[in-house]
Amino acid sequence: MIKVAIVGGTGYTGVELLRLLALHPLAQVEIITSRSEEGMRVADMYPNLREYYPDLTFSVPDLETLTSCDVVFFATPHGVAHGLAGEILQAGTRVIDLSADFRLQDADEWAKWYGQAHGAPHLLGEAVYGLPEVNREAIKTARLVAVPGCYPTSVQLGLLPLIEAGVADTQTLIASCASGVSGAGRGAKVGSLFCESGENMMAYAVNGHRHLPEIKQGLSRAANTAVGLTFVPHLVPMIRGIHATLYATVVDRSIDLQTLFEQRYQNERFVDVLPAGIFPQTRSVKGANMCRIAVQRPQNGDLVVVMSVIDNLVKGASGQAVQNLNIMFGLAEDSGLASAALIP
Repeated sequence: MIKVAIVGGTGYTGVELLRLLALHPLAQVEIITSRSEEGMRVADMYPNLREYYPDLTFSVPDLETLTSCDVVFFATPHGVAHGLAGEILQAGTRVIDLSADFRLQDADEWAKWYGQAHGAPHLLGEAVYGLPEVNREAIKTARLVAVPGCYPTSVQLGLLPLIEAGVADTQTLIASCASGVSGAGRGAKVGSLFCESGENMMAYAVNGHRHLPEIKQGLSRAANTAVGLTFVPHLVPMIRGIHATLYATVVDRSIDLQTLFEQRYQNERFVDVLPAGIFPQTRSVKGANMCRIAVQRPQNGDLVVVMSVIDNLVKGASGQAVQNLNIMFGLAEDSGLASAALIP
């Protein structure tokens, strides 16, 4: 049994980890931390998990107890993992970080977007970007995995087949993405209040979202050159889900795009390329570690439209983290992740 610790268990990604790991056949949560809720039982905060964690309580992060586990998940605000990851790795415990602390390989670029100096630049060289559909082999032997962000997961999975095949103009890419309110986290914010977000849709961070450099980093690696990307995120009145509508100009109209996407993802357990003419819906991935994709070329022109949907808390965060866990420990990739999406 894999012994698991979760640092930061009171946010949405933390409770989603608890939910998914509760049914994992080979992993068991031994420790969960929260400075503000020290001593509280998980079952009291999350009554949906009472039968799974009747005695587990929140505790203050402690290096000795954390390193008694096989793997530590960080479900924390940005900057927290910087201070603990190095010592945990030195003790021989693996780290899976759901924050953005190790996603960007350039420490100066990270500091620019996150407003503080990078706290562990010496670890960036060994941090593996945890997008299994790209880095599966490196994940297998990784000590430190950076789980991709939600927008970056949906956008990269949607555009990678075009870029890898060299059929897209990489300087004119556009990503128009909509996210549910849970993407803003569990903390109290005026913009996340029901009366503010209900019956409303709005764009935000149009001049530059923190996920932009992460998306460009991944797409540039695939293209072997710097890409040009316009990324516009939107907030929509739903709890879970991301719908990414992606636009790319193709340089060769003769390519069968449906076949291209189907072949790229034919062996991927958690990417579903829909039949031609079927468009993905966010409700079709709610609660599931799945990305559903459709590709269209309107009026058979040069512009390709790709639609990509995920649950931002599952394939966009905690589910992908568990998928990485499974790969790192040589388990079946869908261990604990085989549940169907919730409809309605």
